[in-house]
Amino acid sequence: MTDVKHGKVYGIGLGPGDPELMTLKAARLIREASVIAYPTLAGGASFARSIAADFISPDTREIVMDVPMTIERGPAQAAYDVGAAEIAQTLEAGQDVVVLCEGDPFFYGSFMYLFARLNAAFEVEVVPGVTSVTACAAVAGLPLVARNEVMTVLPAPLDDGALHDKLVASDTLVLMKLGRHFARVRALIDAAGLTENSVYIERATGVDEVVKPLKDAPEKAPYFSMILIVKGADPWL
Repeated sequence: MTDVKHGKVYGIGLGPGDPELMTLKAARLIREASVIAYPTLAGGASFARSIAADFISPDTREIVMDVPMTIERGPAQAAYDVGAAEIAQTLEAGQDVVVLCEGDPFFYGSFMYLFARLNAAFEVEVVPGVTSVTACAAVAGLPLVARNEVMTVLPAPLDDGALHDKLVASDTLVLMKLGRHFARVRALIDAAGLTENSVYIERATGVDEVVKPLKDAPEKAPYFSMILIVKGADPWL
C-alpha cells in the first residue's frame, strides 16, 4: 500500500480587521482551502473568521478551536492541544489545512501555539500579515520611527516597574493588550509625563474604529486596543 502524503499547514495572517488588507496570497489560499481552522473565544464568534468570511467556500470544512480567555494558561494550552490533534489527523489523511490568524501569525499570533505543536512533524508555511502596530500607526497618521530611533512594544500585563522603565528608555512605545490593564497603564503614562504624546486606537481599520488623543480616551478599553507614544513630537501636528 502506498503511504498517503501528508498535507501542509498554512498559517495565514489576515491583517488587523479590514478584509482589503489581506494579502493576495492569503485570499487565494483561503478561497482554495478544503479545510480551515481558527480560534474562538469562550464559544463566541471568531474575529479571524469574520475577516476572511467572504473568501471561505460553503464546502470548506471548519475546525473550530474554543480557547478560554483566562489568566491561567492551562485551559488555553489544552484547547490548542485538542485543535492541533484534529489538524494533525487531517494532515495525516493528506489534506492541507489553512489556519486563520488575525494580524500576523508570528506577532502575538495564536498560530504560534499550533506551530509549536505541528512544525516538527508536518510541513508548515507562514503567510505574514499586516500587524496591528502598523495598522494603528496608519490610521493615526503617526510615523513611528526614523533613522536610529528605537521602538519598544510592550504588553500591558507587564508589572508597573517594567512598564515604567521601558516608558523612560525608548523613543517610541507601543502598548498592546490593554483591556483590564488600561487604567493602570494610563496612570503610568501620565506619571511619566507622556500623555500629550500618546494616541489611543481601538479596533484599527474596522467599522467601529476609534482614534483619539489618550487624554480623551474612554475609561475602559477593549482587548483590541493600543496606545502609541512618540516622544518629542506632537502627533496631532
